[in-house]
Amino acid sequence: MNVILLFPGQGSQKQGMGKDLAAAFPAAREAFRRIDDALGFALSSLCFDGPQDELTLTKNAQPALYAHGAAAWAAVRDMLANRVVAAAGHSLGEFTAYHAAGSLELESGATLVRKRGEIMFDIGSERPGTMAAILGHLNTPIDELCKQASREAGLVVPANYNNDEQVVVSGEVAGVERVMELAKAAGAKRSLRLAVSGAFHSPLMEPTEIAFSGALRATELTDPEFPVYTNVTADACTSGDEARALVLRQLTSPVRWSAEVRAMAAAHPDSLYVELGPGRVLGGLVSHLVPGARTIAVGAPADVDKLAEALG
Repeated sequence: MNVILLFPGQGSQKQGMGKDLAAAFPAAREAFRRIDDALGFALSSLCFDGPQDELTLTKNAQPALYAHGAAAWAAVRDMLANRVVAAAGHSLGEFTAYHAAGSLELESGATLVRKRGEIMFDIGSERPGTMAAILGHLNTPIDELCKQASREAGLVVPANYNNDEQVVVSGEVAGVERVMELAKAAGAKRSLRLAVSGAFHSPLMEPTEIAFSGALRATELTDPEFPVYTNVTADACTSGDEARALVLRQLTSPVRWSAEVRAMAAAHPDSLYVELGPGRVLGGLVSHLVPGARTIAVGAPADVDKLAEALG
């Protein structure tokens, strides 16, 4: 049975993440320990015990999600290694996918995503913006609604194409509020402002590219051992140099998750999708995008047992 790895992005973090996994699996525990040492503080304690409001801060949430995903991969690597045909991650999760694919060493990946979170938080404070989820079928394409809202109120763009009835927009507050109004008139079931510290995946994040490029240049990214499908292109990446360029572009580009998942499904039909880290958000999106797809989430010890059963 072929396996496709999935790694969640910011928003999936929750107090207690990885605690039981680290207690049950020495490999997972060692991954958290090494990341703690690399960062110079007990990120594991923040993951395991919170508080939630501190864990949710962008500079903490991003390395926390990377750590949990990497720890889950460490726990199941031997079980899955020969079965993995591709990997993907949603926004921050793409870095964890590169780690699993052998492109990004554990400690350097942790310091890189910590730096990414710090930069994104700082730029978000300097250039205030927000994001909103638009749910339901629209009778006018979201791209057109964003262009209209940008003309009438303030810059706003599509940020995450999650599935056919879920897209996230990002930009200036007035622009986001206006596109929420337009979306309701265009048939949206619901529009929801997200609790974020900036207009991620939008042009408002352009200053992050300069700041983050230095950290990327200082980090080794080798060719992945299996293809990593990317948010920017929705295509498979097999080159470390290409990966470096794409994760930089990702900061201001939309996450093309729906196209990414469909590309993986077309290239690797009948695969088992294994979501590593907290929550089951990505598995749910895959089920919507690929009818009949088999998915399993692995974030706790009981999930590892279920995975073993699923693999037969």
